Amino acid sequence: MRGAGCTINDMWDRRIDAAVSRTKTRPLAAKELRLRQATAWLGLQLSLSFLILLQLPAPCLFLGLTSLGLVVVYPLAKRVTNWPQAVLGLTFNTGILIGYTAAVGGELGYIAAPSFTPAILTMYGGAIAWTLLYDTIYAHQDREEDTHLGLGSTARQLGDKTTQWLAAFGTTMISSLIVSGLLSELCWPYYAGLTIASAHLLWQVIYSGHVAHT
Repeated sequence: MRGAGCTINDMWDRRIDAAVSRTKTRPLAAKELRLRQATAWLGLQLSLSFLILLQLPAPCLFLGLTSLGLVVVYPLAKRVTNWPQAVLGLTFNTGILIGYTAAVGGELGYIAAPSFTPAILTMYGGAIAWTLLYDTIYAHQDREEDTHLGLGSTARQLGDKTTQWLAAFGTTMISSLIVSGLLSELCWPYYAGLTIASAHLLWQVIYSGHVAHT
């Protein structure tokens, strides 16, 4: 499904990508592939995704089909908001919800709808914060060209306050994962891993702030 999201993104953005130095060599933007070829590839990706979903409990099918709407909408977000990274976070991290549902079921009576514990929802929120962090850093590569093309991004929205926001996103991510671990009664290796992740995030925030001001 994530691969299908990347394909849809490149299909929607093929004309925009052709005008951005970082993305102009992408196959659709460079006209190395035709749109009908990309559509056929997308159909194959979605078909395989659907076959996988059919092997999982019914609530996973509900989640997968629902997340497809986010996959389609995400490429359009930069055209209407400066927070497309938030939409990306909601979209790409649905795998957490699907994985949890596949492991525990969660069917509500006759309705094939998933149900989630506070621990898994907290983890999902932490993952969204992580997406905001890394994709804001990534978006700074295209900030000037996005401004010229009139496209939104958190890099444009946050501007000179990016470092403080990255720190907030990182803090939210780690705090959420700590709470999720406590709610799930996880053991010390989990928190040891979070300590290492925290150190790496701190380095990312400091280094990104240094680069932004050079």
